[in-house]
This record gives sequence, structure tokens and C-alpha cells, in this order.
Amino acid sequence: MGKITAIGCLLLLGFFGLAQEIEEGVPWNENIRLTWADFKGKVPPAEESAASTASGISYSYSANLLHHEVKLDFEVNAYFYPNESWYRPKLCNENTLAHEQLHFDITEVFARKMRDKLRRTSFSDDVKAEVRKIYADILKELQTYQERYDWETNFSRNREKQLEWNQKIAEALKNEAKG
Repeated sequence: MGKITAIGCLLLLGFFGLAQEIEEGVPWNENIRLTWADFKGKVPPAEESAASTASGISYSYSANLLHHEVKLDFEVNAYFYPNESWYRPKLCNENTLAHEQLHFDITEVFARKMRDKLRRTSFSDDVKAEVRKIYADILKELQTYQERYDWETNFSRNREKQLEWNQKIAEALKNEAKG
């Protein structure tokens, strides 16, 4: 019997899907909504956007190998990164804040998808590579989804599309198991 323990790196997804490693974050909580006071990052001088929400998914796991059967214990969380998130007060309103909150909510939806995928997967002796692949696939799908959200809502300016996305993500959070 062997035991493998690993911790995945945190991936930061910003407004344009740029990735970098980050260490501290605030976990997603259905009872806590973002406020502008949570956005503590410095506004980039060349940036024209009104706001940027930095969020990501982290994971850790341990795997017990017994007779070539792998039992995986894991934790997967969505995080908001205050020091990497910023806004321009003159360009933002409550609609903008709601748009940014939905970016964080979308990250939670994909954290739940990863938990579900980890639960449903039968792992081999190469569990480390298999978990990393699941993580990479989820992050790629998350980034594409976040970009589509911004594109379709025109970064919150298309109110009708924004309302559609609000409903879509509320339903996804209700339907995806918290796990």
C-alpha cells in the first residue's frame, strides 16, 4: 500500500485569461457577495477595462494505492484574489460589480465540475498525471467559458445578455453538486 499526496498550483484567471501563480485567496461562499472594497489590486496604467476579477481553482489530494485500486481523497476550491483584482470607480456601477461577481461564480461552477470529475474517475497507478490532466482540462474549459461570458455580455454592457447569464449561472450553481 502506498500513499501519494499532492497539491495543485493555483491558477489565476484575470479579465483576459492571463495565467500566473498566486498564493492567497478568498474561498467562494454562496452567502458572501463581492463588494468594491474587495478589489484591492493596482489598476494597470495601460489597461482600458473598467474592472478585473482574478479568480482561480486550487486542488489538493492524497491517493492510497491498494492492490492497484486507487482511492482518492481530494479538496477543490474556487478562490477570489483581492490583491490581483481591481476596478476604476469612475467607470463602474452595481451592474459592473454584478458582472464581476458572476466571473467568480463561474469559477465555482467549474470547481464543482472538477470535484464531480474526480469523484467519477477510476484512477490508475499514474494518478498524479491523471489528476493534472483533469485540472488542465477544467482550466482550459473555464477560461473559454469566461471569455465567452465577457464576449456575449459585452463586459456587462449588454443588459439583456447579462440577465440571461445571471440566470444561467444561478441554475448551474443550483444544479451542480457542491461536493
